[in-house]
Amino acid sequence: MAKVTGLGGVFFRAEDPKALGLWYKKWLGMPFEDPWGASIPHKDLSGKGNSVWAPFKRDTKYFGESDQVFMINLMVDDVTEALAQVKEGGAEVIPETEKSEFGHFGWFVDPEGNRVELWQPPA
Repeated sequence: MAKVTGLGGVFFRAEDPKALGLWYKKWLGMPFEDPWGASIPHKDLSGKGNSVWAPFKRDTKYFGESDQVFMINLMVDDVTEALAQVKEGGAEVIPETEKSEFGHFGWFVDPEGNRVELWQPPA
């Protein structure tokens, strides 16, 4: 039987994909290249975390607005610094963050209204 071996990508709609990709490149260092997006080789990941695939109930408030059907989780090396960067770039930063045995989490809403979760894995 074939099985899933990892998260291959996140694909979503945007009003202006190039502008949004360039925003993520400028404010979070995402290696965006027009027109295909960003590719982050596994060797460049921290090795401290896992990719997570998790369905949520349709009425979840975790993703923010009810019309948002997905949420991207980006692994970062410093949640606090990353939130400051995206705020400088015009994102709406959610003031509450969460620290637990799973790491440090923070959230922002990008220029197209997508709620995004940032995750700094535990040391």
